[in-house]
This record gives sequence, structure tokens and C-alpha cells, in this order.
Amino acid sequence: QVQLVESGGGFVQAGASLRLSCAASGSGFSIETMGWYRQAPGKQRELVAAIMSYGSEGYADSVKGRFTITRDNAKKTVYLQMNSLKPEDTAVYYCKAYILPFSGRSYDCWGQGTQVTVSS
Repeated sequence: QVQLVESGGGFVQAGASLRLSCAASGSGFSIETMGWYRQAPGKQRELVAAIMSYGSEGYADSVKGRFTITRDNAKKTVYLQMNSLKPEDTAVYYCKAYILPFSGRSYDCWGQGTQVTVSS
């Protein structure tokens, strides 16, 4: 069973930086797309950034130029470097991975979420 474990959230002032990490545990699988989503109180979960296994990446317009997604395939880990944080970035951030088991069907796997709070 694949598990995603996130870390790196916290409480920061506007303009600060944070780096989120999400590591996949388990064996017998590879990972296609990895991504970060966020959900603010009273709002729907939204895609923040995603990265394919070969490195192609994409971002929500609201974070372009401030956030950078990277991944280490050997470590089965995805990172989100968040710079110039704004109060509107406050949310629970979730990691998602599209799992390709060596046997069986592929599926989406979600992390438990990590809180990011940015004060003005």
C-alpha cells in the first residue's frame, strides 16, 4: 500500500518562503504525475502545481513565478518551493501521486495534508 507523507508546512509572515516535501513509501510501483493541491476554508480544492515523471511541469496562474515544483524520482519525492508567500496562499496543501503498480490498476494516492498559514 502506497502512502504519501507530507512535511514542511507552517506559519510564516507575508513575503517569506516555505518548502513542502512529499515522499511516497512502499514498493512495487512507479509514479507518473505528482502534484500539489490546496484547499482554503470554504473553498474547493485547487491544483497548485504538477510535474510529470519526465519533468514537464505546470502551475496555477496565481502561483506562477513564485512557486517551483521539483521531484526526485529515485527518492519518490516531490517538493514545492514557495517564495514570496501571500496571505491568500493560506490553505491546507495536499500532495497527490498517480501510482502505476507493477501489477494491478493505476490509481491516485493522496497525502494527509499540511497546513500553510501566511499572515499579513
